[in-house]
Amino acid sequence: MNLSPRWVDTLSDAGIPAEHWSSVGAADAPDAVLMDYARCNGHVVLTHDLDFGAILAATHGEKPSVVQIRAVDVSPDAIGDQVLAALQQMAGELEDGALLTVDARRTRLRVLPLRRS
Repeated sequence: MNLSPRWVDTLSDAGIPAEHWSSVGAADAPDAVLMDYARCNGHVVLTHDLDFGAILAATHGEKPSVVQIRAVDVSPDAIGDQVLAALQQMAGELEDGALLTVDARRTRLRVLPLRRS
């Protein structure tokens, strides 16, 4: 819910099936409900919210994968190319379970489940 529904078109145009939570669930649904939906349906969560990564860390979850966009402007026009490149480059890892963080300067990947070092 924290990213524009315009991301659906951006992803779909690149051949990546996508749906916005607003078309599937309640706007006030807890993050855990969204995570359960994504896990049960084989989806990757694309978000600007750090809570989803925190849920993975707290639960040592292996799925769903989460892609966090960390930028001031999270619109597809501003960071869409970087996000698409990261999704394509890390597709295998996201399929297996990963936390991917994309910002204006770099992309970071952590394989799930997240464990303390």
